[in-house]
Amino acid sequence: MVQKRLQKLLAETGIGSRRQIEQWIAEGGVVVNGRTAQLGDKVDSDDAIYVSGVPVVYSSQTPPRVLLYHKPVGEVVSRNDPERRPTIFDRLPNLPYGRWISIGRLDIATSGVLLVSTDGQLAHRMMHPSSELEREYLVRVAGPITDDTLNQLRTGVMLEDGVARFKDLQRHRQGEGRNMWFRVTVCEGRNRLVRRLWLEQGVVVSRLIRLRFGSCSLPRELPAGSYQELKGDSLVHLYDTVGLSLPTSK
Repeated sequence: MVQKRLQKLLAETGIGSRRQIEQWIAEGGVVVNGRTAQLGDKVDSDDAIYVSGVPVVYSSQTPPRVLLYHKPVGEVVSRNDPERRPTIFDRLPNLPYGRWISIGRLDIATSGVLLVSTDGQLAHRMMHPSSELEREYLVRVAGPITDDTLNQLRTGVMLEDGVARFKDLQRHRQGEGRNMWFRVTVCEGRNRLVRRLWLEQGVVVSRLIRLRFGSCSLPRELPAGSYQELKGDSLVHLYDTVGLSLPTSK
């Protein structure tokens, strides 16, 4: 059996973030095979691990779950919002163990595809820059749009955290007045990247909808605030896209 560092294995179960888990271990709240665990301990899924007296259920023992959630405008992707705004986690089904992990984020004013999973390893792999997963958006902008503007967005724009560009940028349709719709694709998950790219060109984004994240597209029939669970071939394909095999229960 391949051993892993305790905090890594626990993070993969979705029980908490790596930082939270390291704090629990340091405070003596994690027990492995009857012994108080230490940071750096190595374990495998045959070990009996308890966190705050509760036994840990491994993802290798129970199949992972992935939900495609249609996030509406007005919800935040956070469990504890100091402003007490509605959160996506209020709408997700309760779990008998572990927790839902958001795979990336959408800001409060953005709607569309958001994936959540019980598999921390999948979430980490999908969010890692090396995955280069495509994110496709429908965006409504207001401002002077010239061919030079579009060419600059395609070739590269210097932002405060480095150069970024749209991998694909296509006119979608004309809106009312000065508003125009575009379909854009990026291959990284930097914070508010789509909005910042347009803003750097003096163009304001008035609406932003994520249509696709990797292989997962927003179903037309899925209302905002609802979710559907990925199963079968869709789930296998999602794992394949980031070089992982779908875990199976023992």
